[in-house]
Amino acid sequence: MGTMVLEIPDELAKALRVPPEERLPRLCRELAVRLYQKGLLSFGKARELAGMSKWEFHVLLGEEGIVRRYDVEELEEDLRTLEALA
Repeated sequence: MGTMVLEIPDELAKALRVPPEERLPRLCRELAVRLYQKGLLSFGKARELAGMSKWEFHVLLGEEGIVRRYDVEELEEDLRTLEALA
């Protein structure tokens, strides 16, 4: 599995109005929310990018006023979970 690297110049990173230790996690959360909102990432993949649990990501979406969608991928994941529990 490959990795994608996004380079952000120091001057732009320093311009973020968050403490230095919060920059990377904040950028990941912001990117995850916007990609989910635009339908470019599923809920599961977006929360993975954000580094959050399902519940935490649900809360974040609510705080951002983002409508939660339920797609085929999530249905299949829920069905697998139900089968495992049976």
